[in-house]
Amino acid sequence: MISILGGTGPEGQGLALRFAQAGYSVIIGSRDEDRAKQAAKDIGVLINSDLVTGNSNKEAAEFGSTVFISLPYVAQRETLLELRPSLEGKTVVDVIAPLVFHKGVAQAVQVEEGSAAEQAQQILPLAHVVGAFHSISARDLIIPDKLIDCDVVVCSDDDSAKTEVMKLAELIKGVRAVDGGGLQSSRYVEGLTALLLNVNRIYKGHSMIKIMGI
Repeated sequence: MISILGGTGPEGQGLALRFAQAGYSVIIGSRDEDRAKQAAKDIGVLINSDLVTGNSNKEAAEFGSTVFISLPYVAQRETLLELRPSLEGKTVVDVIAPLVFHKGVAQAVQVEEGSAAEQAQQILPLAHVVGAFHSISARDLIIPDKLIDCDVVVCSDDDSAKTEVMKLAELIKGVRAVDGGGLQSSRYVEGLTALLLNVNRIYKGHSMIKIMGI
């Protein structure tokens, strides 16, 4: 079972929809359980499926075998500290890109640990943290029949967890998973999100990335 903490946002809902389409049971977690249940209901209507349910972040963390972190960056530390016992031994996929906006322009936030994913690993030393899904269009993910023609760079110090998440990424039609190396590389991938958002702002598009030559 896949859980998505903070899953009521655009990317969380989009990933929930895509994994449910692939046949996975998905729990959307939120601080507001009613909001999570409504998001799950909306996704169920879109894809005519009952595989997505909504619950609190705490319940989602407990029941998920693979847990995605799709929270605002400012909420990550507190939430993970609170839920740490429930995440021990699990694959934890951090999709957070720490950002701020100045006059509409996205800027990457400097993280003391190097990246949101590295911070998560420090907080969760007994979990297998993976950084991934930073360069994918959340707006396109939520459209059930939309081809997602992009690469997803996956970074982790745990090869087994990395392989698991690469396989999950390629369940999304059109996605190719790319091994980005160790978790330290996640800082570069997270920073790409600011660039892509700024490109979107200029071109009024939903830009993503593809890596050539491999």
